[in-house]
Amino acid sequence: MPVRHVTSTKVVAVRGRELELRDDLVVGEEPLEIRAAGPRQTPVNIAVTMRTPGHEKELAVGFLTTEGLLEDNEVLGVDVGDPGFMADPDDAVLVRLARKIDPSIGERRHFIATASCGICGKASIEEVAVRAEALPKGLPVVVRSVIVGLPDRLREAQAAFERTGGFHAAGLFETDGRLVAVREDVGRHNALDKLIGSRVLARELPLWDRILLVSGRVSFEIVQKAAVAGIPIVCAVSAPSDLAIRLADRVGMTLVGFLRGDGFNVYTHDGRIDLRDLMAL
Repeated sequence: MPVRHVTSTKVVAVRGRELELRDDLVVGEEPLEIRAAGPRQTPVNIAVTMRTPGHEKELAVGFLTTEGLLEDNEVLGVDVGDPGFMADPDDAVLVRLARKIDPSIGERRHFIATASCGICGKASIEEVAVRAEALPKGLPVVVRSVIVGLPDRLREAQAAFERTGGFHAAGLFETDGRLVAVREDVGRHNALDKLIGSRVLARELPLWDRILLVSGRVSFEIVQKAAVAGIPIVCAVSAPSDLAIRLADRVGMTLVGFLRGDGFNVYTHDGRIDLRDLMAL
């Protein structure tokens, strides 16, 4: 099937006093229905999310994990595709579980999540704050030079962003700055769900010795998802919200914002960032 995460469209490009009709690459965005089922169970419709096509299995597993609907090591398999579904069969994913899932979950939680808001339409704020457990105290400790080098490493890995300029990214790093994985999507929360889903399928959770870097700002939802995955350090190139800061502080997460050039702000639990090289100046 054709690649759908990037498409071509005609645009009228205005640059100063010059005008040009040309082709331009834009981000793909399509619906994905996420379903789950246990042994000999009729699939339960959980959610429809608007996402950039690609990494559907990881997105579904990551979404169910960060929504608090999956337990450790209970995913038996993930099936992509339904010949009778929507305009494209690949717009449906079934996550097969080792246990049966409560059918009423679908009735209580079924909603449409847009690319810009993964929590819009939920019945209550209590549904958002799922399984944000406290992280181990004080570890890991990362030197300042590693933190300031993360944005360049993420940009180097963002092939789709270079083509369109329209993707958000989530990158997972080791404490020495080495890139573990990166995922892109039109929605920052989808990019993070894809990234977390890839680690769930690799059976690597909790991610207590990893660093997360996200493009754009940090919302409550980004912190919540990272906390569920056990990520102790979350960095962003832009600002966090006040609620994101409060949640990060509550769960013991180090939250870094405005990570640009050689500077950044540490909002919570700064003990994980080794700044001794600056103090010696």
